[in-house]
Amino acid sequence: MKQAAAPENSLEIAQTAARSRAERRTGVIARLLKDKWLYVLLTPGLLYFIIFKYVPMWGVLLAFQNYQPFLGFWKSDWIGFEHFRVFFTNPEFIMLLRNTLLLSFYNLVFFFPAPIVLALLLNEVRRAFFKRTIQTLIYVPHFISLVIVASLTYVFLTTQGGVVNEMLQQHIGTKIDFLASPNWFRPMIIIQTIWKETGFGTIIFLAALAGVDVEQYEAAIMDGANRFRQMWHITLPSIRSTIIILLILRMGQVLDNGFEQIFLMLNPLNREVAEVFDTYVYMMGITQGAFSYSTAVGLFKAVVGVVLVLGTNWLAKRFGQAGIY
Repeated sequence: MKQAAAPENSLEIAQTAARSRAERRTGVIARLLKDKWLYVLLTPGLLYFIIFKYVPMWGVLLAFQNYQPFLGFWKSDWIGFEHFRVFFTNPEFIMLLRNTLLLSFYNLVFFFPAPIVLALLLNEVRRAFFKRTIQTLIYVPHFISLVIVASLTYVFLTTQGGVVNEMLQQHIGTKIDFLASPNWFRPMIIIQTIWKETGFGTIIFLAALAGVDVEQYEAAIMDGANRFRQMWHITLPSIRSTIIILLILRMGQVLDNGFEQIFLMLNPLNREVAEVFDTYVYMMGITQGAFSYSTAVGLFKAVVGVVLVLGTNWLAKRFGQAGIY
């Protein structure tokens, strides 16, 4: 009797499993059909990332080839890590690494806190009209082209009739060649970045501040806390997770200073402090046609960025903070 029951039980189990799988498939199809228009709206963005982000990833294989355009991708010789060896032993590698890391460090120290401070100040403005007006004014520089920003910098700082140098001439009797001086290049880049992006960077923090529970401020006022105490003990802790997530993402851009801004301010007189990995990739890849070598440099930047993001995220979670995953 027991031996005869076993096949029947096995058959029932198989039929139950089949029905369960069919119900799951039906449920998935039903959900897809229910939200079909959302998936239609998702399609353009999905195609964008597939075509322009994922498909070009095959191009990193050029870093391991001696790519020759007339031979094509498949017939060019594979040389392994030779381009990386040449890059790391290049005397310019130390200069590029120093310039890139210094600019990233200054951006992290001076620019990264600027949107946070500005958002906290805007949050203290009680009159909606003044708050909206200030927000509008500080958002405008973000939409100005970097070419125009570089042109304005030239107009203000040139020694040939520049406003700043004319004022220096009147007050101290001398002019400073800001545009050609290596000592002034990094401050110019940081000031440009702060002026252009600080206002727009406050959007995320203001959105986070909008979610702070008002009852916490009311309780703090009842306890006698002033504005500074409220900001220190309520506002900042409430947006701490947002700050940490943006800091983690920022670490992925340590070796990415942005090509256009640096390229527009770069000249032979300040190249010693202005040349970074981004401009070096352009010079080697576009102007000199070293496609494989420049791809190796770009891949090195990408790998370092991924490692820094993962490492920073691990440290954040290690100290009990929310990470990006």
